[in-house]
Amino acid sequence: MLRSLLALKPRDVPLRVALRNTLAIVAPLAIGVVTGEAASGLAVATGALNTMFTDQPGPYRLRMQRMLSAALAAGLAALAGILIGGHLAGFVAAAFVVAFAGGMLVALGPMAARVGLTSMIVLLVTASMGIAPVHAVGVAALIFAGGALQALLAVAAWPLQRYRPERFALAEVLEQLARTARERPDAAQRPAVSQAAMDALVLLHGEHRARGEAMRSFRIIAEVCERARIDLLALSDLHARTTDPGARRRIGDVLAQAARAFDGLAESLRSTQLPTDVDAAVDAFAARTRTLADVDTSVPDDDARLARIARARAESLGGQLRSLLRNAPRASSRGEVSAVRVEARLPAALQAAAPVPTLRANFGAGSVAFRHALRCAVCVAGAAAVERTLQVPHGVWIPMTAAIVLKPDFGGTLRFGVLRVAGTLAGLLLTSVLAHYAMGDPALRLLLLALLCLGFRLTATVNYGIGVALLTGMVVVLLTFRGMAPADAIQARVIGTLAGSALALCAYALWPTWESRRTPAALAKLLDAYRAHLAAVFAGRMGDFVDTRAAARRARTNAQASLERLRGEPRGRRSAREVERAESLLANASRLVRASVALEALLHDGAALPRDPALQAFAARAEAALSAIAIALRDDMPLDLASLRPDERRLAQALQASTGAGEPVALAVADACDRIADSIDTLAHLLHRKDAAPTTAAAAR
Repeated sequence: MLRSLLALKPRDVPLRVALRNTLAIVAPLAIGVVTGEAASGLAVATGALNTMFTDQPGPYRLRMQRMLSAALAAGLAALAGILIGGHLAGFVAAAFVVAFAGGMLVALGPMAARVGLTSMIVLLVTASMGIAPVHAVGVAALIFAGGALQALLAVAAWPLQRYRPERFALAEVLEQLARTARERPDAAQRPAVSQAAMDALVLLHGEHRARGEAMRSFRIIAEVCERARIDLLALSDLHARTTDPGARRRIGDVLAQAARAFDGLAESLRSTQLPTDVDAAVDAFAARTRTLADVDTSVPDDDARLARIARARAESLGGQLRSLLRNAPRASSRGEVSAVRVEARLPAALQAAAPVPTLRANFGAGSVAFRHALRCAVCVAGAAAVERTLQVPHGVWIPMTAAIVLKPDFGGTLRFGVLRVAGTLAGLLLTSVLAHYAMGDPALRLLLLALLCLGFRLTATVNYGIGVALLTGMVVVLLTFRGMAPADAIQARVIGTLAGSALALCAYALWPTWESRRTPAALAKLLDAYRAHLAAVFAGRMGDFVDTRAAARRARTNAQASLERLRGEPRGRRSAREVERAESLLANASRLVRASVALEALLHDGAALPRDPALQAFAARAEAALSAIAIALRDDMPLDLASLRPDERRLAQALQASTGAGEPVALAVADACDRIADSIDTLAHLLHRKDAAPTTAAAAR
């Protein structure tokens, strides 16, 4: 838990985005100060601040829609807050309803949850400002205008750089492929390219995708990247498994040249110009590939077999690189398409679920979203009632902090609570020092506000504590334009932050939602998704690969997130075993799907898997075993499953008898099935006894 508090994540907000977000907040306030309408400028800046968090990557059409929706939600929340702010019963009831609705939105994803949270905050803040109801419409309109200004700046480049999001998304995929080639991730790890590939799929095939001829070229590049990913993973696995130093060196050289080529191709998509060294990198890759034919006759048979498979995969990867080299320069608004049409269809697993049925399905005590919504509504409404009844000065910080800190999981609530307190205290210390120098001059305050806003936008996702420290100073500076002295804002924020964070942590402690009850179901869903993909591979149903692969990636992402939340919970002896077992299950599930990569690569090469009864029997046994393992996980029961190894041995003998030991397809099939059997048997072993903690050796089998 301590590591999660101190962890620094990679910055995911580009500087240009932070600059335009800062401009949308500071510019209206500066204009208001100059024209003598500081209150109006503050309202517009508030709307821009609340909408800033929805400025996320995506198609311009989707970006504009969600930012305008967030701006509208903030405007309506402000209208409601001003109208009912003077009525205690109405205010508490509205706080309960809005907090419950905002909590339920976590079922629709992080973006919807963020909109719900900001709307909740706007309601609480505007209700406490004592604005006359006659001004409600005007203030709400100004807050909406601030959000609309953020949206306008976010899509300002649309006419000039129509396909910029698509180009940059594909460039990210290529950069992740280069990273995979350089780092050669272990088979137990999720390849870095998985999330980038899912993001690109949504961008190119989603409901809000751009239209035009260039989109066909982008989709072709995405499909070629997926094939290249398969070959890269296969080569990485072969590099790790071979024991011959010469073969390892040659495969490493091939992967290093591939990384250089992918980096150059990524740069070409970002700049729309092909770097001069990409052709040379592809030629060097081809030369390195030819060296894989130099197999030392003295090496063991296993290493010789792996070397032959490696050459086949490298030759296939070379074909994907040449295809990317042909298509990358054409991937622009003026580009032409020189390949076949790719169907513009988003896999079902990545399609957004209908919001109303999703919310209806989560309306029950068994739903994490429902429990979070009820917990949040009670805390926010209760805190609002108490601070209004006791007339706590600037007491709105208490319910607002409780709303921000409360998360659906224990680890998130603890992390946000502790970091919010620490960040607030650090921010107040910073602001109190700066108050002596900048608070008297409006120009200096605006400059300080801009610096704090820019820093907050860049660091909020790096570490929440650092972001809150900057946000605290930013809010204090904003409030000075409304006439609140810095000392008053500092004192109110300290009291409100401590009280609100304590309330949120106590509420979660009284009615927790433990992730340990959800992780087995997430892992079972992952194994079901891998089983469906493996069945499609064995059956040669290449048309199903996009859907099964997307479902597997989504399930892997969800299982990984569940495991991260599990790690953040208090760990007694039993939960420590649960974390260890979950990590071992996830690692061996990854080894399973990586083993199927070789079979998928054969199908992409145009080869057909042997139509041997032994292969069909092995595929059926593997599917049945994975189904049994998933059921055992979901039902929390021990498993007694026969080993898959005898079936794999019969298959290897049948392939050797029918095709010969040196036939490339038979070599690859036998090798892949050997690894699949090993992974499934290890998964079954981990569940053989429910109360047995997995050993390190078992996890690494």
